[in-house]
Order: sequence, then structure tokens, then C-alpha cells
Amino acid sequence: MTDSFSVALIGAGAMGGALLRGWLNAGPINSERSAVFDPAASDDIAALCKGRGVRVNPAIDGAFDALVLAVKPQAAGEILPAYAGIARQAVVVSVIAGKNIAGVAKALGGAVKVARAMPNLPAAIGKGVSGLYAPEAIDENGRVLIETLMAAAGETIWVETEEQIDFVTAVSGSGPAYYFLLTEALAQAGEGLGLSKGAAARLARATLTGAGALLETETRGPEEMRRAVTSPGGTTEAALNILDGDGEALRKLIKTAVEAAAKRSAALAR
Repeated sequence: MTDSFSVALIGAGAMGGALLRGWLNAGPINSERSAVFDPAASDDIAALCKGRGVRVNPAIDGAFDALVLAVKPQAAGEILPAYAGIARQAVVVSVIAGKNIAGVAKALGGAVKVARAMPNLPAAIGKGVSGLYAPEAIDENGRVLIETLMAAAGETIWVETEEQIDFVTAVSGSGPAYYFLLTEALAQAGEGLGLSKGAAARLARATLTGAGALLETETRGPEEMRRAVTSPGGTTEAALNILDGDGEALRKLIKTAVEAAAKRSAALAR
């Protein structure tokens, strides 16, 4: 298999568009042999495709190395059957949340080589992380193709079973919202202390992005870094004792929340 893949992308909304931009920037696809299928493609996507030679809404036929599905779950049953012919020859990569492989394969007329990928919102800027699962029907070349395509959106992590995609969804797929909520709560707390709304919001946002950037560059893990900034008897320790003291309240709350997200993901995929 060559290093330059032909891709049929179904759906060019927020996630599909982010993947397409990543592919065109990173160069893993052959743009002239690739196509985007989305009747509601934005002007930006249309212009990007025109400038790079990617076809937009051509006839639904031809051979592609990969068929990437990035449509809304509720629209999948209506949209996917039209692409059954392409799916017979391509490696299918579904980034549809809440749709299992069996359901996608059935909608595609019994497609065999169907994998799942669960990226998250930071994929839009190439800083995402995607959980990947491929059944035995997909060979090593197919796995290389999948990983190459999803690496354009950020880090990739293979999981061993399809069930674990639900766990990925709970941890990283939904995860950005957890951090956004923490940032929101931190800003509100700062405002409650007497800071202006604007100052509190800027402090909370910059603290989140700075801590994330530091964690990305550090060789130390988060536990070690937390201990390093927590002086005995200091301000940070006072706060952490409330959040996660001897009762580990925060850890227990997050565990319960993530379990609820995983359970909901599994229910949606049935």
C-alpha cells in the first residue's frame, strides 16, 4: 500500500471537516483521487476542496482506499446505503458516535472491513486523541491506513475490543467538556471572591491551557506534577483537601461520571 491514500469522506461538518483539513495539511491522502460527499458542505470546505483538487459530491461510484463516515448518528441509516458499492472494496472508518460496527456494516449492505475511530473536539486543531478499533477482517495494511488517517487529527490509541470504544468515548470523547466545566466553575469561583468577570474568566482559561501545555512537555506524570506544586500547609493543599481529601470526593465523582458516559455510549450503539 502506498503512503498516499484515496479517501471518500461522507460528511464534512465539524469533525469531517477537521479531518479533511488535517489530511490536506499533513499530506497522507491523494487529493485528486479523493472525494467529499456532503450536500450541505460549507463554502469554506468547497473552496478548500477546489483549491486542492478534491472532488465534491461527484457520482457515488469508483474505488477508494478508505471510506470515512462522519455523518450524524440519526442520519446514518438514511445516508449510508448509497455508499454500499464503495464499501465493498474500501476500508471503512466510522467516526459516528453511538453506532456499532454491526449497525454500520448492515447499513452499508454487509460491508466486512469496518473499523471505528473515536476522536474528540481538539481534533479540529490537530490536538485531538482518537481511540481506534479494527476487527480481524482488517489486515495490517488496513490498520496502517486507519492510523495514518486519524493521526492527522492528533494522537491515536488502539483498543482491544469494540466495547472499549465506549470507554474511550467516556474518557476522551466527552472529556473536553469535563475540563470546560472545571474552567467555568473556576472562573465563577474567582468572580465570587471579588475578581471581575473578565479577569476571572481569563485567569481560569489561561490556567487550563497552560497546565495542559506543561503536562504535554513534561516527562513527569500528573500525580508527580501535582505533588510538586502542593506545598505542605500551603494554599494549593488547602484547596485540594476540599476537592479530594481523605474521602477522595473528586476521584469518586469523576469515576461515577465516566461510568455513566460509558453506559450511555453503549446504549446508544445498540
